[in-house]
Amino acid sequence: MTSPAQTRPRPAAPPPGPAARARRLEHLLGDPADPGNPHGRRALLDADDRRATPEATEHLLTHSGLSAEFVPRTLGGRLGRPDALARVLRPVFRRDVALGFGYGLIALFGASAVWAAGSRTQRERTAAHLLTAGHGGRITHLHHELTQANAILRDEFTARPTTDGYRVQGRKDVIINAERAAMFVTYARTAPEPGARSHSVLLLERDALPARALHALPRRPTPGMRGNHFSGLELRACPVPAHALVGQEGDGVSLALRTFMVNRCLIPAVLVAGVDSALRLAVQAATAARPGGQPARRHHTALAGVFADLLACDSMAHTGLRALCLVPDSAHLAAAAVKLTTQDILRENLEEIATVLGAHGYARDTHYGAFDKLGRDLPVAGLGHAGRAACQSVLAPRLRALARTSWFTAPHPPRHLFARTAPLPDLDYRTLSLTGGDDVLHAALVTTTDRLAARSAQGPQWAALAGLAQAFLTESRILRAECATLPASVRQTLADPRACALVDRYALIASAAACLAAWENEADTDSFQARPAWPVLALARLLRRLGATGPAVPDGVVGEVLAELLDRCAAHRSLDLYASHLAG
Repeated sequence: MTSPAQTRPRPAAPPPGPAARARRLEHLLGDPADPGNPHGRRALLDADDRRATPEATEHLLTHSGLSAEFVPRTLGGRLGRPDALARVLRPVFRRDVALGFGYGLIALFGASAVWAAGSRTQRERTAAHLLTAGHGGRITHLHHELTQANAILRDEFTARPTTDGYRVQGRKDVIINAERAAMFVTYARTAPEPGARSHSVLLLERDALPARALHALPRRPTPGMRGNHFSGLELRACPVPAHALVGQEGDGVSLALRTFMVNRCLIPAVLVAGVDSALRLAVQAATAARPGGQPARRHHTALAGVFADLLACDSMAHTGLRALCLVPDSAHLAAAAVKLTTQDILRENLEEIATVLGAHGYARDTHYGAFDKLGRDLPVAGLGHAGRAACQSVLAPRLRALARTSWFTAPHPPRHLFARTAPLPDLDYRTLSLTGGDDVLHAALVTTTDRLAARSAQGPQWAALAGLAQAFLTESRILRAECATLPASVRQTLADPRACALVDRYALIASAAACLAAWENEADTDSFQARPAWPVLALARLLRRLGATGPAVPDGVVGEVLAELLDRCAAHRSLDLYASHLAG
């Protein structure tokens, strides 16, 4: 019988809700373990070995209208709730992180500056490009150079004013989809001196640029995301019309910071699906030929711990994505904290999974080779040290003010901020603030800890969870005292050797707060996620990363979390907050 993935899908309007759209895409992509599936693990690994894009799967995504997910609903697309976008993208990332970035997220990252500040004409042209099936979302961004940049963020363009626009000069050697994109969202330096108004954003269309001024540079091989097309572009005295300017001259830095907020929450939300697949492979390896399908005891802690971490990372990412819509004035704090913590946790999860896989982790065969590929793709997805430094630079200047004016005094945020099923307004990039706002995550930690204290007598797990919450609250009091002594000057704070360590500690505490508050909003259900076992295990692991001590994990917690993991793997359900049914 022909599987759904082997049949070319007929053009059809996707179902209206994100859950239905995610199910549809999961169905179209088919069983990843089926060797005859053109979108399965074997086909995707073969394409990666050849450093080629999986053309059949790209065609399927184009034909299914995935690019419409990156276009606001007001412009004819389906982009509304950012957490819904993450859910729809997970079937792709569960199979191939590189494909999810190269085909999907890069288009949104490029277009987001246009959604935030573009003119009506720019927004409509960009939307029309993404909604045209043949384009497959071929928009990329040419970013300005960042301090401590890697190859992707190194080098930049300059734009000098002319009588009718700008003359753009410069080159970047490593740009994803440079040779395939029809539109370039370009962050160009328009002022020679450094500062907040040094760069501007230009929307360039390849067909409108003179051939003599646009020069393609060779493809650059990368250790991760090998199937994606990384190559360079050089612009030589390229004339650009004035109407290409997005927003106002000098808006480039502020636009980058605003759009980065969305990216910082969206990336962890979709990478959870990639690590889900890796953990599933570890379960298969650990239970193969075992009595009763149970892994050896030596693997229990690692398997259960990674599963608890995935639920925690999903809680953090969902909270950050919802904050973008509900508390846009303080979402920059949640976004940076979520990105800092989750990128470390997910990387460490792969290391733990490798201890379970053993020799399988180095296999290049079609069954376990996906783990090796994910290990190469994940660092590229997180932008490595450059992404971390950017998050630290957002949080460090705010710590002193938060310690003095927000922590332990801010009111509790709206409860539906943490309820993943509660309605949300559509994402509006224009409302996102770069500074100010209370620390809603810390406020949630205070009130959640108080409520848990009243439930500590309900059993050992409840007592442990209340104790862990109190331990994080104690750590936050210590952090407040230290942050209050930071210099008043932003420049001096960024140069202070304490700043990075304080930022990392803050991010762990904020992430624990998001995890607790998200768990608490599951309490009205009868699901596994409403029980205290997984947050006890997840928070104990977070507290260990913080270097602090807290209650011991009670007996039975690891076994309960492990049992849920094994049940989900056997039933082909996702290892995230949704527990969705998967193909296979």
